[in-house]
Amino acid sequence: MAEGKAVPRRAECDKKYQWHIEDLYETDALWEQDYERLEQEIAELSAYEGRLKEGSAVFLEYMDKKQEVMKRFEAVYVYANQRYHEDTGNAFYQKMSGKAQVLSLKLSNATVYEEPELLEIGEKTVHFWMEENDEMEQYRRFFYELFRQQEHVLSKEMEAILADVSDMSDDISNIFSMFNNADVRFPSIRGKEGEEIPVSHGRYTLLMESPDREIRKQAFASMYSQYGQYKNTLAGLYNANLKNSAFFAKMRKYDSSLAMALDGGEIPVSVYTQLIDTVHENMELMHRYVRLRKKVLGVDELHMYDLYAPMVDQFEMKIPFEEAKEIVKKGLAPLGEDYIRTLSEGMDGGWIDVYENEGKRSGAYSWGAYGTHPFVLMNYQDNLNNVFTLAHEMGHSMHSYYSDQNQPYLYAGYRIFVAEVASTCNEALLMEYLLAHTEDKREKAYLINYFLEQFKGTLYRQTMFAEFEKITHEMAGRGEPLTAEVLNDIYYKLNEQYFGDDIVIDPEIALEWSRIPHFYTPFYVYQYATGYSAAIAISRKILSGDVKAKEGYRKFLRGGNSMNPIDLLKLCDVDMTTREPVESALKLFGELLDQMEQLTSGE
Repeated sequence: MAEGKAVPRRAECDKKYQWHIEDLYETDALWEQDYERLEQEIAELSAYEGRLKEGSAVFLEYMDKKQEVMKRFEAVYVYANQRYHEDTGNAFYQKMSGKAQVLSLKLSNATVYEEPELLEIGEKTVHFWMEENDEMEQYRRFFYELFRQQEHVLSKEMEAILADVSDMSDDISNIFSMFNNADVRFPSIRGKEGEEIPVSHGRYTLLMESPDREIRKQAFASMYSQYGQYKNTLAGLYNANLKNSAFFAKMRKYDSSLAMALDGGEIPVSVYTQLIDTVHENMELMHRYVRLRKKVLGVDELHMYDLYAPMVDQFEMKIPFEEAKEIVKKGLAPLGEDYIRTLSEGMDGGWIDVYENEGKRSGAYSWGAYGTHPFVLMNYQDNLNNVFTLAHEMGHSMHSYYSDQNQPYLYAGYRIFVAEVASTCNEALLMEYLLAHTEDKREKAYLINYFLEQFKGTLYRQTMFAEFEKITHEMAGRGEPLTAEVLNDIYYKLNEQYFGDDIVIDPEIALEWSRIPHFYTPFYVYQYATGYSAAIAISRKILSGDVKAKEGYRKFLRGGNSMNPIDLLKLCDVDMTTREPVESALKLFGELLDQMEQLTSGE
């Protein structure tokens, strides 16, 4: 789409570049039929309450019905929301999305009895069912997961109480979201010509990437002036979040909030702590990066608001979407012919909604429903960043496609711990391809800079976030007070540790903890760093010609949730219980720093 043109309405866009949402439902009327059918079928699921103990035949009947309902519900939910995302101003699809959300709550309430009843039946009875009925074998992993966490599941009455408490405790995150997205307003700043420049969450990143240092400094001050003004309220809110997590950990008989958060994916706590320890041991690489940034920017003092300024002059790479598809295919060729064939079918066959239109949801994502291909939402612009976004989102889609094709519904959905592996592996392979196919010094510097920024933002920054969470949750667990001043001090010292002596740690950065939404989903962010490390390790093995790792990666893509995340990654010869994957990623970071230092040595 040409720059400067008004954003078109959806009806004006070329259908060639719109996803084939009709692959889910050909018409809205067919969606409505399934919606009405689901209302009846969800009510039928409620009728099994108290009956699961009658035997394996009743259990199988219930699970068959439930999975059919879940598959149909997924289609209904995804269609409604993706129609809404096509144009968020469309009142008809706003209503449709709302109806799907109501249906989600009804389905959850209709099956709330399932887990407590099965636990009451017990492992001994379930083993007997498996011996008497061969059809029960498909549920072996299902029951393993259920009974593995049995000691942390309470009575039916207590679970009902915790469900009510959980509903109320969700308000903590909702209140922060309302403050952060709806209420907080940031002072405008002034451009070179004295023009007024608004500051918002959406604009902040762009302002921090501005080549104009004064703009960055003003935007930084504008953002944190407001979080500083509300620091005590936000500290109280974060404390409530910590106490909420500690409460549920205690009620569910976990040693800590961290142990509770990781247990769902069967991730050892040592994986979390080892990530932090390994990054600590390689902190000099980050400090080298900071020194390089200071040198390249040519400043006497590097400040926190300089961390996102471009180190390399914008290298003009105008890449139309059709060309981007070809570049991505070439970059991912090491994954094999079958992968590229399916990838091509997806990129050409209606998986992707490519361009921006009026009212379309911003950003990019991959999503879908079991039984149909995945869908990718983009707002494609003709630049390198969007080529990487295409590779990234298609990585998610290919992971979902292979898992759906090879796993039953029950085990198709993969865990969050591995959710970013396929997408990031694609980006790493694409980057290596682009670096190998350019002799242009400026282009190479531009590409390496892009890669370095990913390491800084994903491996180091997310680990710093993870360490802040670990410290504060442990303090809350011990009943220690966490005032705004205490939280600021913890966060400021972490910045000193991670960024080193060659940067001025501006006092405002101490407040950054107060604006991070992910902290209200405890112990989530570490998975960005571990997933990134695993993906880098896998890409390095594939590019080195490691046949075992390549075949293991294909098994991983097909694996869904048929194994726990740690064992799935071991298929790729990547063991996240060891330091090796994180060290491998950091080794590459060091190599990239070497190259960037050489490329900028004459500057």
